[in-house]
Amino acid sequence: MLGLNYLAWLGILVWIVVPALAWLTAWLIRRRARTALMRGMGVGVGLAILSAPWLVSSGVKAYYDRQVRELCAKDGGVRVYETVRLPADEYDQYAKRNWMFPDKQKIRLSGNYYIETDRHFYIKGYLNFVRTHHRIIRRIDGKILGESIRYGRAGGDLPGPWHHSSYMCPDPVKQPSNFETEVFVRGEEQ
Repeated sequence: MLGLNYLAWLGILVWIVVPALAWLTAWLIRRRARTALMRGMGVGVGLAILSAPWLVSSGVKAYYDRQVRELCAKDGGVRVYETVRLPADEYDQYAKRNWMFPDKQKIRLSGNYYIETDRHFYIKGYLNFVRTHHRIIRRIDGKILGESIRYGRAGGDLPGPWHHSSYMCPDPVKQPSNFETEVFVRGEEQ
């Protein structure tokens, strides 16, 4: 319909229709009011209508942030199943590359480790709710050495020119996703 996606229609609703409805309602109540209290009520009703999209958006974000915390408490975080002691030069090579491992499709025969990443989107669109699962695997025997599970919410804000908000658990500031340094430790110089 008119070639606009749902986000454009949501923007039109939030930034044009809702303010117009708030103004019209406040104007009609104030016009028909016989007392100062009724005129004040007209302004109050207009402000309530105007703030409704923000209240709904904040409630939706709070709901999904709570879901992120609950799921994260169940199975989020880092688990190390085996610690690998790497020679100092090999450890330094991985550290220099910021612990970037190839995925399973790009592993060469010379590579010893690769990473698998699974993303499951519970909701995808204007609001994203996702579970991200990283696993470091040893190529030789296919054993999982460690894994990191994160949950996150992005979006759900009022449409506009600003960047969307997000929430992630475990918190990437307090617990960085660099779990590779927990799986791999530096060996002795030889």
